[in-house]
Amino acid sequence: MKHELVEKKIALMGALIAVVISVGGLVEIAPLYMQSSVIEPSPGIKPYSALALEGRDVYVREGCYNCHSQMVRPLPAETERYGHYSIAGEAVYDHPFQFGSKRTGPDLARVGGRYTDEWHRIHLTNPRDVVPESNMPGFPWLAERTLDPAGTQTKMQALQKIGVPYTAEEIAAAPEAVRNRTEMEALIAYMQGLKFYGEPKAADGSAKGQK
Repeated sequence: MKHELVEKKIALMGALIAVVISVGGLVEIAPLYMQSSVIEPSPGIKPYSALALEGRDVYVREGCYNCHSQMVRPLPAETERYGHYSIAGEAVYDHPFQFGSKRTGPDLARVGGRYTDEWHRIHLTNPRDVVPESNMPGFPWLAERTLDPAGTQTKMQALQKIGVPYTAEEIAAAPEAVRNRTEMEALIAYMQGLKFYGEPKAADGSAKGQK
């Protein structure tokens, strides 16, 4: 039997497995790059401001994604709690995106605007001051660290090279936008921007995916 020949030759079987996975991956992934809802920003989605971009990097550095996802699934139990389900167009300027799946804490995809900046400051300093049952660690040192203006400009230039539409004016203004600002201020600015701005529209004007 031919399959017995393949099973007895590990190298051949490994090569064929790689071919099958590669073809399957192309069939599943390649078409997505041709869908506007995946590669184009959703209405209202803009590149991160200089301050929010720094905040996103703080979010990643501190491992916030280990306990918080940013992906509301299209299930009633999730949309009723967190809001509109997540769509690809919201993350076109994320490199990499922070969808995640771990939820030790609540999903943060729609946290923007739900709380004041002061609430976030208290929560980040000592979570139990506002959520007594929280097991989240505090991050008080973020209020003591200031941002590096030159580093912000370099990050925006790198993102511009891979397609994020930052203008020369925005990049030039970045250092002053973050000068003397703390990492806590940056993280709060990032989280306040995590909200639903709108779903891409189909050719007939209806929301994509709407029946």
